[in-house]
Amino acid sequence: MSKRKTKLSATRPGAGYEVGYGKPPEASRFQAGRSGNPKGRPRGSKNKRPALNEERLKGIILDEAYREITVRDGDRNVTVPMAQAIVRSLAVNAAKGQHRAQRLFAEMLTSTESQNRALADEWLEIANEYKAYWERELERRERLGITDQSPPQPHPDQVKIDMKTGEAWIEGPVTKEQVAELEMWTSRRDGYVQELEWLRQEFDTSEDEADKAGLEGDIRNAEKILAMIELILERIGY
Repeated sequence: MSKRKTKLSATRPGAGYEVGYGKPPEASRFQAGRSGNPKGRPRGSKNKRPALNEERLKGIILDEAYREITVRDGDRNVTVPMAQAIVRSLAVNAAKGQHRAQRLFAEMLTSTESQNRALADEWLEIANEYKAYWERELERRERLGITDQSPPQPHPDQVKIDMKTGEAWIEGPVTKEQVAELEMWTSRRDGYVQELEWLRQEFDTSEDEADKAGLEGDIRNAEKILAMIELILERIGY
């Protein structure tokens, strides 16, 4: 006995319409221009990584770029960061006449020099403005007799500008912490200078050989400590 299929009929304006297989009711059909899954995954999100993964990838790239490797430099092995080794290889290939390497290296060099020049120009402008402003402000304070305000750090006299070369730099300590560090080591240096002078005077006037031997050892120790302090002051750039 055959099964009988029942067709549901529906009427749409202007034409007959049968509801059946492949012909859903008009009210439940997809509408043109509307998504069938409006709350589903946005288009293009299939291959999009979360922001956290992107940051991790950046970290991996930087780690690899500055990971030290051993390369051959003439007749010896040297240890350099990966990025430096790549740039060196590119420069060597450019020097050998490889046109693509020459073009890439020239573009990279031009871009780097352009960025450095822009930073130098920006720093020169900032240094000029800083120096001019604080010179006017300190002059105003002196004219009005204002003495209860701290001077700026760095002092405008520390800002050096060479208009011929377009270079600007700061001499001496820049922050309060650096000022305190400078004062500490300078005080220690001055103390050892005075002690060294006293030891030498005692050595010159002493007639006791045992005392002179002890003073001679003290002088050597003071000279070593003084040399170390001078080296520290030189290294911290003051």
